[in-house]
Amino acid sequence: QVQVVESGGGLVQPGGSLRLSCAVSSSISSFVAVGWYRQGSGEPRELVANILSGGSTNYANSVKGRFTISRDNAKNTVYLQMNSLKPEDTAVYYCNVHDVRRGLRYDYWGQGTQVTVSS
Repeated sequence: QVQVVESGGGLVQPGGSLRLSCAVSSSISSFVAVGWYRQGSGEPRELVANILSGGSTNYANSVKGRFTISRDNAKNTVYLQMNSLKPEDTAVYYCNVHDVRRGLRYDYWGQGTQVTVSS
């Protein structure tokens, strides 16, 4: 069983920055993708950014140019650097590990970390 633990959330003023961390119990470079999702109050969960096994990245249009996803394979950790935060970025942020083995899809989720952007 893959364990996923997020950290780094908190309260920040508009325009501020936060860095989220996602620690994974297995080698992150072996998975198809590791990504960050978020879910605002009353909203569906949405993809924020992910990083694929080969290192390529994808971002939601709403965060392009402000958020950066990166990974440290030696630490099995994925980061989400969030700059120029806006109130609409307020949500619970979840880390997801996605894999495919023998034709079966696997998804592992962390418990989530709250990010609140408010003055």
